[in-house]
Parts: sequence; C-alpha cells; structure tokens
Amino acid sequence: MRVPRSVWAVPPVAVLGLVFLYPLALVVQQSLTPEEGGAFAAYAEVFGSTAFREALGTTVWLAVGATIGCLVLGFALALVIAFVPFPGAKAVARFIDVFLSFPSFLITLALLFIYGTVGMANGVWTDLTGTAEGPFHFLTTPWGVLLAEITYFTPFVMRPLLAAFSQIDTAQLEVAASLGAKPLRIIRRVILPESLPALAAGGSLVLVMCLNEFGIVLFTGAKGVTTLPMLVYGKAILESDYPAACVVAVVNIAISVGLFGLYRVVSKRAGA
Repeated sequence: MRVPRSVWAVPPVAVLGLVFLYPLALVVQQSLTPEEGGAFAAYAEVFGSTAFREALGTTVWLAVGATIGCLVLGFALALVIAFVPFPGAKAVARFIDVFLSFPSFLITLALLFIYGTVGMANGVWTDLTGTAEGPFHFLTTPWGVLLAEITYFTPFVMRPLLAAFSQIDTAQLEVAASLGAKPLRIIRRVILPESLPALAAGGSLVLVMCLNEFGIVLFTGAKGVTTLPMLVYGKAILESDYPAACVVAVVNIAISVGLFGLYRVVSKRAGA
C-alpha cells in the first residue's frame, strides 16, 4: 500500500509543534493569565509602564543605528575587498565567512580587552600620562553597545555584498572609466544600483538580529541600557514577574516575525 503524502508530513509537524509551537503557546497563554485582573491586564500594565516604553525606544534606536552603521561600513569594506587588488584579499573574504560563526559575546569580550576600564587603551594612557585612570569608559554606555553591534554584525552585510559584487561585469566599470567617470561616480551610477538588493537583504537581516541581541548588551556591562530582551530577563529572572516577561516576549516576537517576513521578501527579490 502506498502511504499518502499527508502522512509523511505528520512527524515533522509534530516535532515542530512540540519543540517550538507548544512553548510559544505557553508564553502567549502566560501573558494572558495574570494572577490578578482580566486576560489583558498584564498587557495594560506593561504597555503603561515607563520601563517598557524606554526599553522599546532603546531597542529600536540601537537596532536602526547599528543597521545604518553596518550598511555604511560593510559597503565600504566590501568595495575595497572586491575592487581594490591587494595581497590576501581572498583570504580576507574567506575570513568573513568564518567570522559569521563567532558568538557575539566573543567580539564584546575583545572590545572590553581594548577599551574596557582596565583595557589596553586605558593602560597605555595611564602609563603615558601618569593619571589614575584612562578616558575610555564608553563601552558601558549605549554608544559602546552600538560599537559592539556594528563590529559584530557588519560581516552579515558584507557577505551578500561580496556575492553581488562578484556578479558585476567588470566591462561596465572599464567602459565607465574609459569615458572619464571618476571612482565615486562609478560607485554611485554602476556599483550601487547593482548592489541595492543585497544591501536591503543584509540590512533587513541585521535589523532583525539587533532587535533580539542579548549577549552584547549583557557582556558590555551597560547597566543603563535596557532593551526588550534585557527587560524579559529582568522581569523573569530578577523580579519573577512571569506574566510581564511573557508580554514583553510576545511583543518582541511579533516585531521580529514581522521584520523577518520583510527580510524574506527582500531576500527573494535579491535572489539570496
């Protein structure tokens, strides 16, 4: 007897429902069943709190700022690697693929060794000036988190850009140069239009990941920086307020799913 195709779909759907959909449903259920008040009492309390609004604003501006920084820096670096011949360019391009596998806290830890309170930069400063402490304390501020996110996520923009640059016909660049076009004009009129889909795909991916980033904020020690993931951690672990934590988690999931849908649409149009 032939087994219907619908039967083969049961095992993966069951596994997906058990390991993903069921825990997600529990989070949504917990957000709708607070100890006091109606079904949406926890939502009303969280949405009305200053901490949530500040965390949402901080999350959005950090994610947008990091995305813009990654797009600018990634485009510039990818241009150099793809179109400026130098020894080791291929090795650098391969290293970018390896860099994508690094955990975010590793990059943050490296920045702490350089710019931390007792890091190398402050150590050199105190040795040269004889002062008690150095001037570099920005890693524990939002700007330090922004720097760490740009450092970590820039390769996620460079990878699709390098793939897009490899598809550009070099004859177009040679013709433009022979007609007297300067490098900036060639970049603006030839290279940039061809790379816009890759830029959009890489930027959408970085935006989604920055919205959900937890390790970088935690490892920088930026106590004054509270994002939505950090708020979930604080509500659940530190305050044991699970309904509120689940409400913030549901909001974070909704934003992430919406942006991921946008990323998939952009990636499909870019052919990624």
